[in-house]
Amino acid sequence: MDGFWLIAACLLVGGTIGFAGGVLGIGGGLIAIPLLGLVLGYDQQAAQGTALIMVLPAVLLTVRKYHQRAPIDLRSAAAGAGGSVLFTWVGAQIALGLDPWLLRRIYAGFVFVIALFYFRESLGRKARARPDSHYRGVGEVRRLWYLLVGVFAGFTGGVFGVGGSVLAVPLMTALFRLRQTTAQALALTMIVPGTVVALATYAWHGQAHGLVGLPLAVGSLLCVPYGVRLAYALPEARLKLIFACMLLVIMGLLLMRGGA
Repeated sequence: MDGFWLIAACLLVGGTIGFAGGVLGIGGGLIAIPLLGLVLGYDQQAAQGTALIMVLPAVLLTVRKYHQRAPIDLRSAAAGAGGSVLFTWVGAQIALGLDPWLLRRIYAGFVFVIALFYFRESLGRKARARPDSHYRGVGEVRRLWYLLVGVFAGFTGGVFGVGGSVLAVPLMTALFRLRQTTAQALALTMIVPGTVVALATYAWHGQAHGLVGLPLAVGSLLCVPYGVRLAYALPEARLKLIFACMLLVIMGLLLMRGGA
């Protein structure tokens, strides 16, 4: 009976996380990780590995839904993905060797910095976004920049289990002046191969629990499309403000846990 209620709760929570992940373009893992630690008492590494079980299918579905709305520049995404794969593995190896207490606080600090960036973006003077067509058909020099974005995103995703797209999106909106939804779609596409690598690495070290991760994934998949639909309906400044507020909530959940 306990197992039944655990699976039912994970389905419900997964649906909520999937909806939020679809709106914010983050795959939902940032929300799942502190909840797994707070509610189930998982160490940071186990929470990150378990969240990846949910994240991978949710990211794939979210990318598909974004691509249906506006075609993703797959060549630029491939350049970013190429940079992310190796550095995801490096980051995961570092994370698995860290003290869970320290890793959780580093993660909270990372989330806080990204939240500050989005508050600035949503409340400050709005930069003029370039049209979606601007980044299609770009030259090799621009793809080198996407490669570097992928390196940073991959390392971040490896260390924190998720978060690669959270770092890549502000880089692309600030440096390339892409629209928020365009950057979210491109960032999620970049991190797909790295997410596979991260999940395999955490699972190999016994830090991914399927009994919780699989129902989270199913619930998430059911609600991702509705989140993506809302993302395209919201004004960009409001979307960034919602993202920033959500990140602060996540940081608070991470810091609510006391010891290791």
